Amino acid sequence: MDQRQTAQADNPLGSAPVGRLMVKFAVPSVIAMLVGALYNIVDQFFIGQSVGILGNSATNVAFPLTTLCTALGLLFGIGGASAFNLAMGRGERERAPYYVGNAAAALFVGGIVLCIVTQIFLTPLLRAFGSPDEVLPYARTYVRITALGFPFLVLTTGGGHLIRADGSPKMTMICSLSGAVINTGLDALFVMGLGMGMAGAALATIIGQIFSGCQVTWYLSRRFHTVPLRREHLKPRLRVLRWVASVGAGNCFNQLAMLLSQVVLNNSLRHYGGLSVYGEAVPLAAAGIVMKVSQLCFSIIIGISQGSQPIESFNYGARNYGRVRRAYWMALSAGAVVGVSSFLIFQLMPRQILALFGDGTEPYFQFGAMFFRIFLFFFFANFMQPITSTFFTSLGKPIKGVFLSLTRQVIFLIPLMLVLPLFMGIKGVLYAGPVADFFAMAAAIVMAALEFRSMRRLERQAA
Repeated sequence: MDQRQTAQADNPLGSAPVGRLMVKFAVPSVIAMLVGALYNIVDQFFIGQSVGILGNSATNVAFPLTTLCTALGLLFGIGGASAFNLAMGRGERERAPYYVGNAAAALFVGGIVLCIVTQIFLTPLLRAFGSPDEVLPYARTYVRITALGFPFLVLTTGGGHLIRADGSPKMTMICSLSGAVINTGLDALFVMGLGMGMAGAALATIIGQIFSGCQVTWYLSRRFHTVPLRREHLKPRLRVLRWVASVGAGNCFNQLAMLLSQVVLNNSLRHYGGLSVYGEAVPLAAAGIVMKVSQLCFSIIIGISQGSQPIESFNYGARNYGRVRRAYWMALSAGAVVGVSSFLIFQLMPRQILALFGDGTEPYFQFGAMFFRIFLFFFFANFMQPITSTFFTSLGKPIKGVFLSLTRQVIFLIPLMLVLPLFMGIKGVLYAGPVADFFAMAAAIVMAALEFRSMRRLERQAA
């Protein structure tokens, strides 16, 4: 029996029923992603109730920085996890722990660098993200504090994938859930109880993030069990980091593309909103709620795709292509259920969702409902692109993953948001969403079909 066969026999990723593995990995991953999304939702809820529209606008302006933290987390987290599982699938037990150790070190250092850069260039960054003058003081107060938690946020985001790669998806869930519970309780205390406003919401957020980050550190240093992690595995190795970053690039670029689209969206809404009856602040506040609520639903799809990653990576490394395909199809089926259900909620109950985040004027509710119904019209198909992009990352094909991750945001959405408003005003920004979603779905279908054809060719050659 060769190394590959031995690894497959010894590891449940290569032998246990795929359906059971999907439940084991995807459910905790979904919960962890939901909890991560709830960080922003909870802040939005309490800020909306205590500060109002300007506070909601401020969190929307600050949101690109959270996206940047997620991008760093996925670059080294998914990259390290995929590289680790691919190595274990090939039977390379001596090389595998370097991918985890180097990734963990890069996560924390990357968070520190981002914190420092944000503190130095805070005001220019917020203006670039589309902050109107009346919103800027609120955004500055919020980000000045939340930036201190960036090292722990990045570590928790990426470290969760490393823990999942170790076969402990429940621990990933616990790390995220505990921080979110702390954040929620302290939000209620600081914002509503003590009247601390934006500063209170920010302080609650970073305390929860620090707690989660410490849990991740404890697990990686004390409980990682697939292979022993030693101090030498943390020492940066350029070749290791280069491979980790290349594997995680698809997911990272997807987040960076989302960041860029958020910036373009904010600035477009501010500009064309100022030319409309809505003004500058109302579209930003409504969009902030719509995007974060949609992200809550989207995080379920991301969690499903991340749950399939260890199964796809290990079995592709072990050349068990049938199990790879089954994991992918199960992820797509679950993603379709989430996409269709979310679409129906967004179309039928937009005003009810907006009302959860505080009172507002009639133009605010009118624009928010329109944003839900138009911009998210194709949400029922949004599961294809992220699941397929993660699929290519899991196979160790970062170029395909990067390309697919860029299709919706960069190739389609941003150009459409710049062009359509020239003819349709602020509604043009909204219609850019469903058009981009359609073309991104089509690209994912074509690329997945071609990859399946390639797999079947490899199976025939091996037979």
